[in-house]
Amino acid sequence: MIAASSPTDHNRLSSSGAPPPGWQALLRQAVTDPAELLRMLDLGPQWLEPARQAAAIFGLKTPRGFVARMRKGDPADPLLLQVLPLHAELQAIPGYVADPVGDLASTQGAGLLHKYTGRALLVTTGACAVHCRYCFRREFPYSEHLAAAANWQPALQAIAADDDIHEVILSGGDPLSLADHKLRALTDGLQTIPHVRRLRIHTRYPIVLPERIDKSFQQWLRALPWRVAIVIHANHANEIDARVEQALAGLTACGATLLNQSVLLRRVNDEADALITLSEKLFTAGVLPYYLHLLDPVRGAAHFDVEAGVAADLMRTMAARLSGYLVPRLVREQAGAPYKTPVAW
Repeated sequence: MIAASSPTDHNRLSSSGAPPPGWQALLRQAVTDPAELLRMLDLGPQWLEPARQAAAIFGLKTPRGFVARMRKGDPADPLLLQVLPLHAELQAIPGYVADPVGDLASTQGAGLLHKYTGRALLVTTGACAVHCRYCFRREFPYSEHLAAAANWQPALQAIAADDDIHEVILSGGDPLSLADHKLRALTDGLQTIPHVRRLRIHTRYPIVLPERIDKSFQQWLRALPWRVAIVIHANHANEIDARVEQALAGLTACGATLLNQSVLLRRVNDEADALITLSEKLFTAGVLPYYLHLLDPVRGAAHFDVEAGVAADLMRTMAARLSGYLVPRLVREQAGAPYKTPVAW
């Protein structure tokens, strides 16, 4: 049985006898220099200048533990392709825009996005543990739309004033970039609002920096009064190693319901075997496949796009080879739509 505590729980010692670094120290050590990333993976100098040009627009950031799961010498590694800045990002492609899902039209001030009935999303922070090159919020003006900017009070007041909001979604950026005491201040405020019945957290941390799921975080999570859904984000089975499995087990031990959303990405997971293996590995780790998103047409990410017809073929293959509960829903997010749009297959 996998222990619930994180592999970096501070009551465990490293081989040197000192406590292992905590998640915040590991986050500060994330790779942000394209030259260093290429050296770590034994990749040639031809990748450097394009990476630097693209990173000047949207910076490189990836934890070292995530880099350690990549194959050295392989520029087509599916984890590397998600984080390596490429020259293709600099090409202007018609239809690929800064705000592809209409976030700005849905903002209500105080970092609150209210797109769908019954649910409201809080932009808690602009910080992430990793900069995914296909991120639909890579150009989002976080400085103008942060719920934490005034210690949560305007956001909490807006939620309290709308008794149609039954579920609050913590997003960003990545909400787990916030220290535990900041998360606690937010959820303490939410607990005073009687019509809030559910909490959902969207995060990539359990995948890219599993050390974030430490003892302190688990104590906060376990004390929450709601059933909590945590939607993680893994696109490829190679992202899930023993440390990730341990972090996911820690979340499950706290009573959280774990769901996964993936993005269908060309050269990363646009093969049936890759998606099937991911679903099976997720379920083994206690996570249900939830959504498979078609790419949001954000500027700089067109080279990741997979045609809807190809996606439909992949879904049919998955359905033929997997139990139904292991087949995620194929969806597209469209600006102004009242829900995520199912894609027929």
